[in-house]
Amino acid sequence: MSLGKVHWDLAGCLLLAWVICYFCIFKGIKWTGKVVYFTATFPYLMLLILFIRGVTLPGAGDGLKYYLLPDMSKLSDPSVWHDAGTQVFFSYAVCQGVLTALGSYNKYNNNCYRDCLVLCCLNSATSIFAGFVVFSVLGFMAFEMGVPMEEVVSAGPGLVFLAYPKALSLLPGSSFWAVLFFLMVLFLGLDSQFVCVESMATALTDLFPRQLRRRGGRELLTLVIAVVCFLLGLPLISEGGIYLFTLIDNYGVSGTSLLFIASFETLVIGWVYGADRFYDNIEDMIGYRPFPVLKYCWMFITPLICWATILYEVGNASEFTVYGYVIGTQGRLLSSLLIITPLICIPVFIFVALCKSFEAHDLTEDLEFSQLSCST
Repeated sequence: MSLGKVHWDLAGCLLLAWVICYFCIFKGIKWTGKVVYFTATFPYLMLLILFIRGVTLPGAGDGLKYYLLPDMSKLSDPSVWHDAGTQVFFSYAVCQGVLTALGSYNKYNNNCYRDCLVLCCLNSATSIFAGFVVFSVLGFMAFEMGVPMEEVVSAGPGLVFLAYPKALSLLPGSSFWAVLFFLMVLFLGLDSQFVCVESMATALTDLFPRQLRRRGGRELLTLVIAVVCFLLGLPLISEGGIYLFTLIDNYGVSGTSLLFIASFETLVIGWVYGADRFYDNIEDMIGYRPFPVLKYCWMFITPLICWATILYEVGNASEFTVYGYVIGTQGRLLSSLLIITPLICIPVFIFVALCKSFEAHDLTEDLEFSQLSCST
């Protein structure tokens, strides 16, 4: 599969995005936190404005009915549950290291249990509210074009960059609404960049503290990450980049690998480290024990759901197509690599941690032996 030439106008936009990202986070988490106060709240203002405009349009009611009235027959389709599960993983950034890295900056006695509940509720409420914003305008679009809702609703990037902008173009003063919408998309994208780069920088700094906690180390590390990510993003904005983007979207940042990681994490916490011990750790930090059902989620419910979803994926594997194009051998190899690479990190880092612990144990024994020899 040939990707063709890079669109250099898009490359310029990609470069600008990474330049903005670098100068917003290169000073560390405190500087990033100040920037996020604006970039995280501005999209909510835009959502509110677009919502008020959307629900006042003719045909908005039909769009909201399509959004709110479920087709109960779909609940018997396992693919619906699979898509919902992978969406939850992606939306909450579960098992991607982002929450762990950002949470490491909190104080020891920070109420992490409360923060988790607030984060989940806020995330879900935002997603539901965004659905009102989207489907009210799509309902207007269907009304104006005289077609059913099924013909204007699309999935993936087509919804954000094709269907919704086309709907906005039908509004009076369409340029104003388009500017508001794409400003919102821009800030949402920058927020995602911020947390991903911040988590990567935090993880690398923790792995190599001597080298990266020196003066200027943080700035240099952030610059290297930004440059590497910019170069890796160039194939995605080539003529065939949408195929590669969809492949990565399906196999890289969500799906099977995250399900494996989630099952391993919960099994280790619930059975290897011990759910009761983990409860004791949380109680030591926040002063009370969380809701007891969480223990059984770690030990049984979450691993079972993850493995049921994985088995469904394996049992229903078929030819992967992108916009009617069947991905060949190279695409299948890349998809397998995207799934396997994060999983390889688990045994590799277990081995590294064990080696370090053995070295530290041997060093401690040598020191104790030398002290004993000196005293005798």
